[in-house]
Amino acid sequence: MSVFARFAPRLQEAIVARLGWSSLRPVQEQAGEALLDGFNAVVLAPTAGGKTEASMFPTLSGMVSDPPDGVGALYIAPIKALLNNQADRLGLYTEMVGLHRFVWHGDTTDHERRQFLKEPAELLMTTPESLEVMLVSQRVDTAKLFGDLRIVVIDEVHAIAGTDRGAHLMSVLERIARLSRHDVQRVGLSATVGNPNAILDWLQGTSRRPGRVVDPPKQPARRQLLIVRSQDLSDLALDAARLAKGGKSLFFCQSRSVTEAVAENMRRAGTEVFVHHSAVSKEERLLAEERFHHGTDACIVCTSTLELGIDVGDLDRVLQAEAPDTVSSFLQRMGRTGRREGQSANTTFFCETSEGVLQAIALVELAKSGWVESVEVSDRCWPVLIHQLLAMSLASDGVAPEVAWEHLHHVPDFRGISREEFDRLIEWMLNDESLRLASGLLVLGPKAEKRFGRRNFMELYAVFSSPQSYTVQTSGTQPLGTLNQGFVDRLVDGVSCFLLGGRPWAVLRVQHDDRRVIVEPAPRGRQPTWGGYIPQFLGFHICQKILQILTSTETFGYLNPASQAVLEEQRQARHGIIEPDCEGIEEIGGEIFWWTFAGGRINSTLKHAMASIGPNWRIINDNYLLRIRDDNLTLAGFQAVRQQLCDPAFWDNETLWQQVAASLPNYRLSKFQPLMPPWVEQEVVANYLLDVPGAKRWLTH
Repeated sequence: MSVFARFAPRLQEAIVARLGWSSLRPVQEQAGEALLDGFNAVVLAPTAGGKTEASMFPTLSGMVSDPPDGVGALYIAPIKALLNNQADRLGLYTEMVGLHRFVWHGDTTDHERRQFLKEPAELLMTTPESLEVMLVSQRVDTAKLFGDLRIVVIDEVHAIAGTDRGAHLMSVLERIARLSRHDVQRVGLSATVGNPNAILDWLQGTSRRPGRVVDPPKQPARRQLLIVRSQDLSDLALDAARLAKGGKSLFFCQSRSVTEAVAENMRRAGTEVFVHHSAVSKEERLLAEERFHHGTDACIVCTSTLELGIDVGDLDRVLQAEAPDTVSSFLQRMGRTGRREGQSANTTFFCETSEGVLQAIALVELAKSGWVESVEVSDRCWPVLIHQLLAMSLASDGVAPEVAWEHLHHVPDFRGISREEFDRLIEWMLNDESLRLASGLLVLGPKAEKRFGRRNFMELYAVFSSPQSYTVQTSGTQPLGTLNQGFVDRLVDGVSCFLLGGRPWAVLRVQHDDRRVIVEPAPRGRQPTWGGYIPQFLGFHICQKILQILTSTETFGYLNPASQAVLEEQRQARHGIIEPDCEGIEEIGGEIFWWTFAGGRINSTLKHAMASIGPNWRIINDNYLLRIRDDNLTLAGFQAVRQQLCDPAFWDNETLWQQVAASLPNYRLSKFQPLMPPWVEQEVVANYLLDVPGAKRWLTH
């Protein structure tokens, strides 16, 4: 029997009569079979490849045949914009079979929520944070609301798996799954992921259902690619404006400051431009999306805010300043085009730098070979464990440590944390007054209350996750503008520096209680960066691909003459240095350059490993090399240190790596760092900056 024939008759009729479909796509056939047979699943298909229907049709069929009491299905998206974007489509699908859908996120009004709680829709569309709000709200009878929950569909699952938000979602889902009388079915939707089986294992959680990856063969598609070398930002914007003329384009930039500068230059060239990034107000972003929908000669200049599957209508072109950091991002962005009959998916890279040209070539060549990054899922996600302890202590006016452990150790992202470590954390947080013990229950302590708000949970939770605004002002109380919550969470008092209103500002202190950032003009020569000085690392495979490109004579038909010249120039500059028999070692004027092309985290690890051996060298590292200098530096001395690094036993010295972790710069990676014990904070920072197994593999093989 076909999958279509297994759907409820009312759904079959609606698909034919309302949608005018005569058949299902392969991904919808295969996903339908897996979901109707009760499997948990990860469903893979290109952007606009029919994943939403692949998950929703079987879901709706089940609810039409057996109406749920309360919410029967959850659709979860990582961002509100994607929820809003899917609301009409899922509203149509539910309405055409006599069901209802409801969208609950930070912008949903109290009146709408009260109506929903009185008469729950069968399909609830929401975000991970809003789910937690429901769990702790006194007004929401979650046991009744989710008692008949059957299925959870997570869109763009690759965007949250392996992140703090993914760990948070899994913890919240496990809490909700316990309220249901069913083994809740779990479905993840993704266009691009390199390790779908690992994502499926993570998604399964405590579910006992069998799992299946749905990944039908992809149809070969035409692609149009071009890499352009531009002299500077204004040239880049003018080139883009010429290409964007007469069509609708998305122009992706790697930072907010570049986004603003490109938009301004394109406007001067006469292009209708809208700006879309997280520091732009919600109203401005929605206006950009809406006007762009109905425009014919327009460009949205954006950061990654438009990378996920938000539909801004038929696109003619995707433009990219420099190159994104991952193949996954490149494919996701390119997949926004080529949706119309006869149109090719396309991307044009505009690169100011030689590194951008090489990185763009590497991304394209890796994508052509079918390689995409794997998502690394950690089982020791300390920041979210601390977050969940605070949230659970508030959800029912206190939680017993045993009850908290019983829930948390089942969550995949916390499974690597032992009971002994958990107890040690609780003891620290009690002594540190982040938590208190009252009648055997953990409740919020004065330190957490002072840091994150008063006892009113909604206020405290807003500091956790909702996009609050912070006022930026000088120490003399002159107002300068606003920053959003996610950006402020990355600022470090006395360290971070950022651009606002075209001027660089240094952060004196962040005041969370009244949401203010106190700044002073940044001193001359201090380079501003959005979000502080946390290094942004390229992955091992991309850097190794760049090395392969530089050591080959291969030509690439998608380079314009200026980009081709850059490639030849870079090959010539590295000739005789990065070939295997040269070991990538170059000595220039008392400095040694070690060209590893091993990626940011491995090079960071090598830097700290060399420092631990003894020489007091000054070492600067990036994604491609380590630059070593010292008055007494010799090539023989460097080779002796490098030889020690090649001994596998060096990398197995746990005491050494604990000492290295203790010596690392104290980057602010999580808003919960002020509540972390020193040993936890060291582990979190070390996991971001170091890849000890990767460095060992690279050096010893």
